[in-house]
Amino acid sequence: MAQDLRDLLRNEQNDSHKKMNDGHESRFLKKLDDALPEESSIKKRYSVLQLAASIIVLLGLAYGAYMFFQPEENIGNKVVNNNPDSIQEDQLKSLGDISPDLKKVEDYYLANINLELSKIKQTKENKELFDGYVLRLAELNQEYKRLTVELTENGPNELTVSALIDNLKLRLNLLYRLKEQLNDLNASEDSKKIS
Repeated sequence: MAQDLRDLLRNEQNDSHKKMNDGHESRFLKKLDDALPEESSIKKRYSVLQLAASIIVLLGLAYGAYMFFQPEENIGNKVVNNNPDSIQEDQLKSLGDISPDLKKVEDYYLANINLELSKIKQTKENKELFDGYVLRLAELNQEYKRLTVELTENGPNELTVSALIDNLKLRLNLLYRLKEQLNDLNASEDSKKIS
């Protein structure tokens, strides 16, 4: 069974000079064209995708250029202003918009502030003391509104959140002091009536 490789190569060279049948190549190419899909549909799909990608890139660049050259004060058709009255109440962010835990803190302080205000009874004797505290509370309330405007415009940061919580604490402490002073005032008046 062993054959000499040299003999095989010589026989192969003699057989390679044989010609193919007439039309063999054309029949092969026809069968190949029938079996493979046309390249033109693939090219059409790629050209449509390239056109769509180009349009998206151009729109993105146009929007980026528009935002870059837009003045800083005019963002999203809203003129930024430091006046707390210029931003509508429904647009203002509160501590509750930042996180649920801060919402609980804010609700706790606001509920206690309203509760203490409802407990205080104003009389002729304590009117002057009461009005002084109410003025201070109004100042703190205005400062709280200014801080919420800052929170809305600049976004949440540690200083603004701390200042808002401190403002609530200060208002509640102020009401506790007012309540204590009113109790002391009432106690001194009661002692005057008894003696």
